[in-house]
Amino acid sequence: MPEVAALGNDIPRSVAIVGNAPDLHSLSSADQIDAAEWVVRFNNASGFGTWSGKRVTHLALVNHGGQMEEWLSDATFVQRPVVQQASHILFPFPRKTENPSAQEKDGRDWTDAAQTLLQALEVSVTILPETVHQSARQLLASSENRVPTPSTGFLVALFLLGMLPAQTRIDVHGFGFEGWSGHSWMEEKRWFEERATEGRLTLHPLPRKSAA
Repeated sequence: MPEVAALGNDIPRSVAIVGNAPDLHSLSSADQIDAAEWVVRFNNASGFGTWSGKRVTHLALVNHGGQMEEWLSDATFVQRPVVQQASHILFPFPRKTENPSAQEKDGRDWTDAAQTLLQALEVSVTILPETVHQSARQLLASSENRVPTPSTGFLVALFLLGMLPAQTRIDVHGFGFEGWSGHSWMEEKRWFEERATEGRLTLHPLPRKSAA
């Protein structure tokens, strides 16, 4: 695991990890999110600048697959406020060793191109190591899914908890634990709830959906 200095010079007293759950707009946590020393957001950062707060320090951008390819082809991507304001970029996936021409389009590694694009912003870039992925798969493996595919949110949270000291307050907002069927949502939710029970983080639940 890299040291805290890889993501900032000082150990933060508080961190807000902000997911992109569809119901995030129903939260009233914007002020609490913005009050954290580190504010970690993901990809298109749903609600940034409005109902999910106005601060970001660390932005996780998926560096493999079609989403990054789409961003690279968008001339305005680096002008987005959330990209401009982030001082640190997290790439969740390690570089692939095979030639790009041999990689499947859905999983192609765009790390080098993304780093080149972001160079002008003079941001720090951290690539999550393979050891984080190995740990995540072990934690999420079940009899139904022996080789799980962890979500980006899970990978980043696991990385941060492994790097930050226990005295750092970590608040998790906007995690709905649903979406792409390939992720192990039930196991991921259980892991977050266990860490919350241990006092390692605070998991802020989304508002209950009203009955139809």
